[in-house]
Amino acid sequence: MKKVGIIGGSGYTGGELIRLIINHPALELAFVYSTTRAGQPITQTHLDILGRVNLNFTDTIVTDVDVVYLCLGHGKSSAFLDAHTFSSETVIIDLGNDFRLQEDASSNERKFIYGLPELQRDKIEKATSIANPGCFATAIQLALLPLAAAHKIKGDLHINATTGSTGAGVGLSETSHFSWRNNNLSWYKPFTHQHLGEIKQTLSQLDSAPKLYFMPQRGAFTRGIFATVYTPFEGTLEDAIEMYTDYYASHPFTWISKQEISLKNVINTNTCFLHLHKHEDVILITSVIDNLIKGASGQAVQNTNIIMGWEETLGIELKANIY
Repeated sequence: MKKVGIIGGSGYTGGELIRLIINHPALELAFVYSTTRAGQPITQTHLDILGRVNLNFTDTIVTDVDVVYLCLGHGKSSAFLDAHTFSSETVIIDLGNDFRLQEDASSNERKFIYGLPELQRDKIEKATSIANPGCFATAIQLALLPLAAAHKIKGDLHINATTGSTGAGVGLSETSHFSWRNNNLSWYKPFTHQHLGEIKQTLSQLDSAPKLYFMPQRGAFTRGIFATVYTPFEGTLEDAIEMYTDYYASHPFTWISKQEISLKNVINTNTCFLHLHKHEDVILITSVIDNLIKGASGQAVQNTNIIMGWEETLGIELKANIY
């Protein structure tokens, strides 16, 4: 068993990570660090795991662990690692955005590897520091990787993606509370969302540099991302399906559906479903994920499995609730 600690476990991603770890056959939860809830039972915040966890939140950090997950929120992980030292043998997986871009990937003596398994599983296998991808970035990149790898992106990319309210975090804001979200739809950060940097970096790594027009939206639901991408494509639909199927043949969590897909197909799973549609000279790729699992905590555990040399699916073969 590998002992793990979570830094910041009171939010949505931290709670999801706790649930995954206590059900993982090779991971043992050693501590959950929180400065605001130290001394309180974890189940006081995450009531659904009552009877499964007897730990309290703590403001004491145990450094003698095998894996540390940082769930501190964007912009806080770098400062935390500057103030706390872990063994070079300890795997650190950051679920924030501090280390995702190559120019920000170093912290003290650590070099963070971008943790999108479908892009660079070979680099993740050798890493001890992982920058977990963003949720929008995960859904969108999985829609684009086969096209980019085959050098088939010949024009601009138009992206529309809608996320649930959990994507905004557990803190209440004007656009995240029920009265505002319910029966509502709105865009935010048009063409400037912070996840564009990750996407452009990956495309550049695959020798592709198209213009990206990204419209993020807030949906009237709690979890999941429904993303669509369209761009010119010279081949047939059958060509595209074969290309995508071949690319993801060795990746256990990304699947190509010939039927139209929806969010409920993937909620509560670490799975990404993709659907391809051709209209005249344009290919439309639809991508759906659970933003808290494949877009955050599930992908963090997937990266852990890869680093440890375990089956990539260990502990995260979850079934969707389709009702």
